[in-house]
Amino acid sequence: MDHPHGDDVTGRFAELVGRADDEIPLDEAAVLIAAHAYSGLDTAAVLVLLDELAGGCTAAGLDGLRHYLFDVLGFSGNTTRYADPRNSFLNDVLQRRLGIPISLAVVTMEVGRRVDVPFEGVGMPGHFLVRHASTPRVLLDPFDRGRILDEGDCEALYRSAYGASAAFDPSALAPVGKRAILARMLANLRQLYLTTGDVWSTGWVLRLRTTIPADSVSEMADAASAHAALGRFAEAAALLEDLADLLPDASAERARAEANLQRSRLN
Repeated sequence: MDHPHGDDVTGRFAELVGRADDEIPLDEAAVLIAAHAYSGLDTAAVLVLLDELAGGCTAAGLDGLRHYLFDVLGFSGNTTRYADPRNSFLNDVLQRRLGIPISLAVVTMEVGRRVDVPFEGVGMPGHFLVRHASTPRVLLDPFDRGRILDEGDCEALYRSAYGASAAFDPSALAPVGKRAILARMLANLRQLYLTTGDVWSTGWVLRLRTTIPADSVSEMADAASAHAALGRFAEAAALLEDLADLLPDASAERARAEANLQRSRLN
């Protein structure tokens, strides 16, 4: 993968995630994440591909869309190479028709939006889902070829991720907003790149993550620590200086002192 092609992509992403949540174009923002991994990616062409996929869905309603996406087009979870970063990038997911739960959920939501079958994201820990935004609200697992789930199925998925004795709270099936979806996509990539030691990719993921306004002070501190652990001392210092502006005096002084320490490690 090539390096991204400048601050315009990051700036556009920051502008989108700074909007009111219901005004964020989830498809474009997701493509902009991919554009940081693929220099010169034609983001407009990826959105056109989504339009074309939606245009091929001739059957109406939830069942028609499920059949089209998962039976006709064959979108499914990549169970053999789950950690492949291509599973997280919308351009790759559309071309390969393979992904992880959250990227396949974005495809389902965005094709559904185009054919008037609205979905909401469901941020269940360990396994992202979607639910049809109607009454009754039907839960789907895009990773498992659009399988319809009940609460018991969701609990089983949760326990497969966290252990048979893990306590399941039905509130885990509440819908989440677009900003939260994008933050989780970035969190997945951050973990992947930290695990593989890909310093450059970790850097752009962290940079994007901190453009999301919902970032808490603790998340900024975590991001600074991750930069420092990767030897990116200038980036760690910059984040700590930004963090200092959000903290009360005593804590701000400590953050600035830590920023100075990180900058001294550049020498």
